[in-house]
Amino acid sequence: MQHFYDAQIRRYLTQIIRLFGQFSYKDGKGNTKQVPVTYGDLTRQVGSILRDNSENKIPSAPRMAVYITGLEMDTTRLADSSYVNKLNIRERAFDAAGQEYLNKAGKNYTVERLMPTPYTLSVSVDIWTTNTDQKLQIIEQILMLFNPSLEIQTTDNYIDWTSLSVLEVDNINFSSRSIPTGTENEIDVATLGLKTPIYISPPAKVKKLGVITQIITAIFNDTGLEVNIEDDAYAQSLIQQKLVDSNETTQKQLGTKASLTSEDALIMTNYQNYDIVVLGDTATLYKNGLTTTDTWTAFIAAAPYKFESGLTELRLQRSNDLEIVIPVNKINPTNESELLLLQPDPETLPANSIIDGPGGEKTYIDYIIDPQNYDPKAIQDSSSYVRLLLLGDVGNASNTDGAKAWKNNDNTDFIAGENDIIEWDGNTWHIVFDASTETSETFIENLNTGTQYKWTGDMWILSYEGEYPVGTWRLAY
Repeated sequence: MQHFYDAQIRRYLTQIIRLFGQFSYKDGKGNTKQVPVTYGDLTRQVGSILRDNSENKIPSAPRMAVYITGLEMDTTRLADSSYVNKLNIRERAFDAAGQEYLNKAGKNYTVERLMPTPYTLSVSVDIWTTNTDQKLQIIEQILMLFNPSLEIQTTDNYIDWTSLSVLEVDNINFSSRSIPTGTENEIDVATLGLKTPIYISPPAKVKKLGVITQIITAIFNDTGLEVNIEDDAYAQSLIQQKLVDSNETTQKQLGTKASLTSEDALIMTNYQNYDIVVLGDTATLYKNGLTTTDTWTAFIAAAPYKFESGLTELRLQRSNDLEIVIPVNKINPTNESELLLLQPDPETLPANSIIDGPGGEKTYIDYIIDPQNYDPKAIQDSSSYVRLLLLGDVGNASNTDGAKAWKNNDNTDFIAGENDIIEWDGNTWHIVFDASTETSETFIENLNTGTQYKWTGDMWILSYEGEYPVGTWRLAY
């Protein structure tokens, strides 16, 4: 688990110390003096330091000390731990040059607050005094505030739903001694026991809200709709827009007539109607299926939000309405029509496909190898159920005696094709994925590198690579 510490208990304790740091007393000459407050009880080590390591000096008084005496879960205030509260926030725009806020809207955020856990915090306040009059002055000022409780606030952040709490007096020990005896214990200590209900909150999720980058309009009715380009001026204005069906397998331009009879026919558009092609770690701008001289610099400059390397995200829509999220690195300085990408968020990638084999059902391969430059002997001698993705053919049916390195233990030849996935069971090689016959979309992960690949029916590519027409991608700032 990633380290997280927000000093939540410390803030409650700090507020309590501040609460008791504003009291004063009058000495015998009528002078008003403030009572100092420290954290912690008078341990032997602290007492020795305050006495300057001398038995002939006692700690100064009056003073107060605050310290925690207990922390326990309050089960009576437990609530649904899966509850998430969403809050939309719009900042006021800030002019960094002029160092002032402007009269217009700034960045938008969505804050997802997770349900906190309730606890009861017990605190003791020791009041050290040298005489009864000092004690009465200080205690009277304190006790009149509790009727029956005192409200405290740990933060001034209005979206922090745990910032308010109350402080209650749980018990009072008026004196640490009954009758003064001798001169060895001059300081008298009164103790106030306090309790406050607190919450320990998990981290909140803060998400930036972007502008509208995709508009999807469904045009259909029960009887069908005939659009005649020659007679309809509005249809003429749509002639360059693309129609993309819901499974993203068909793309076509509006012709002289188009019949839209189902909800699968959608007109999709975004800013400037750009398409993109994602290959490896680059995303290239296209327009109407053709390369363009337009640049990402101009595209990003038109957005109302600031581009930030590593924080701005390229979001690619999948066929099931989910998005692949890829953090953006920067614009290629040598070719501004290319956007350089970082590694995609693995949690947003498609689920790996299950491929059955001798070793059972697996969603991964162990290695990608070139059979012409790879010796499988190490696997055959020591490992079983290792899966390999082939970058070339193994063997040939016309050979009377195949490659010796790839023979099975019974000396029979093994034949496999390029892009096949094979598995060794300890005695025999098996083809668990036959690329020559497999046409369905398949996703697998290379366990050695953590990279996910997709079978297109013709080749293996990175799972997020491909053409993304207008409306199926966006930048999230």
